[in-house]
Amino acid sequence: MKAAFLPDRGVVKVAGADARTFLNGLLTSDVTQATPAAAKFAALLTPQGKIVVDCIVAEAPAEDGGGLFLDCPRALAQDFARKLNFYKLRAKATVEDLSETLGVMGIWDGAGDTEYALVYSDPRVPTLGQRAILPSNLATKAADDLGATLVDASEYEAHRIALGVPRGGLDFIYGDAFPHETDMDQLNGVDFNKGCYVGQEVVSRMEHRGTARTRIVPYAAAVHSPDVGVAVMAGDKQIGTTGSAAGTCGLAMLRLDRYADALADGTPITAGGIALTPGKPQWARFDWPSGQASS
Repeated sequence: MKAAFLPDRGVVKVAGADARTFLNGLLTSDVTQATPAAAKFAALLTPQGKIVVDCIVAEAPAEDGGGLFLDCPRALAQDFARKLNFYKLRAKATVEDLSETLGVMGIWDGAGDTEYALVYSDPRVPTLGQRAILPSNLATKAADDLGATLVDASEYEAHRIALGVPRGGLDFIYGDAFPHETDMDQLNGVDFNKGCYVGQEVVSRMEHRGTARTRIVPYAAAVHSPDVGVAVMAGDKQIGTTGSAAGTCGLAMLRLDRYADALADGTPITAGGIALTPGKPQWARFDWPSGQASS
């Protein structure tokens, strides 16, 4: 089993009698169903349906004080808390950015529990493993308690990338991407049966009309992977942009209709002069150009 403290993650806590219903009226998932045993992947959207911030909502057990912890990008945690407080109005809830004292650890290649952290399964893809919210100075003790080897965060990044799971800020730009484009609809991040939330109309329309032509997908590079933000080309036509990478594996946001045209024409796919072979993640359910295997 491996564990890595993730310095890019922060923690916002929402507590109080109305915490659950308050968050449920804002986020894309049904957080009323969040329990200590089942975290939820969700996002706060703009009214136009684009992602402001994504997060994993984990509930602390009542005996540990309860409350909902939002495992989110640390760079956005303070602004996330500010936005939630803006929406709070008369709701009986408190919102705190606890990122100075609490952080997040990823755990994979095994499972366990520890008294030093709030441990929960990653709700996006089972093979991502578990996550834990804990004080950063207890990471070593928590890993020992779990029976895990504490490794560098770069190993967790390679694990995430190999599974084809996007990371905001690298694989897409906050404020400029719809949930479907970042595969949130495939990763249990959008509940299409719950009540209203900010940006719901746009997201529901994309789902029911099937208009999501852009997706983040993994690729295999012929040599080393290109840098983040390099144009993915089909001949002289741009069809996407590269995101995070580890070795010869990476992620890219692609227009799948343009990729299908390139396949039909036999046009090679490149980024920065490097040949790429895009693939469909094993967990994905969206349509994929025929003749290509899943990755």
